Amino acid sequence: MPPAAPPSSGSRDNGLRQWQGHALVVGCGGIGQALLADLAWRAPGLTLWATSHSGWRPEPGGHLPAERLLPLDLTDDGSLARFSLALQTLAPSLRLVFNTAGLLHGDTLQPEKRLQQVNRQALERLFAVNAFGPLLLARAVEPLLDRTEPVLFASLSARVGSIADNQLGGWYGYRGAKAAQNQLLRCLALEWRRRRPLACVTLLHPGTTATPLSAPFQASVAPERLFSPDRSARQLLDVLERQGPEQSGSFLAWDGSMIPW
Repeated sequence: MPPAAPPSSGSRDNGLRQWQGHALVVGCGGIGQALLADLAWRAPGLTLWATSHSGWRPEPGGHLPAERLLPLDLTDDGSLARFSLALQTLAPSLRLVFNTAGLLHGDTLQPEKRLQQVNRQALERLFAVNAFGPLLLARAVEPLLDRTEPVLFASLSARVGSIADNQLGGWYGYRGAKAAQNQLLRCLALEWRRRRPLACVTLLHPGTTATPLSAPFQASVAPERLFSPDRSARQLLDVLERQGPEQSGSFLAWDGSMIPW
């Protein structure tokens, strides 16, 4: 994958380029891979790690050596425990964690258009990945977060998870799971404000991005509102670089604007 374009002039001059330690990107879909490419030059002092549950492998000679791609299933407690133990040896000082894992549709899973399409199994799958996954990831990496330097923990949310902004209904499971993630990570931000005052938790809406997750729904999106993964990654990191402990617990769009809960 070619490197992402440089960040906009809105990024802080003393942003990630000055950071030292380790960074972790969870999920290697389109946005996850683009984040790794952008971080490789934006934050040269951070050693990059990634996880994959999709079988993706980094290209030989790329910015992420194969040995820094770790297996992780956010829906499996055993996988989370093994992952946490591995990181204690490999990346004992995490400065940035960015969760991009998400589930919207699959072979037997489609967003619901009406109540009669709702079923328990689908709800459980959507909540396991989109709501419980980010919080359990935070639990797994918490012992590895640097206590002496600023730390960023970011997770992809979605504007459709906003209760106040919901004017259309439908998509019960996905909307509900993203709204639940927002509440869970808001609680995390408040806890870390007391226990880890240098940490910042941020929920980010990337906009509609040209990835397999949005593929069935892209026809209704205006071309100028459909972002490439590289553009999404660049915009998200531009926003994230402007966040600090004082902003922890924010729900932000790709342009930095606040999204109502």
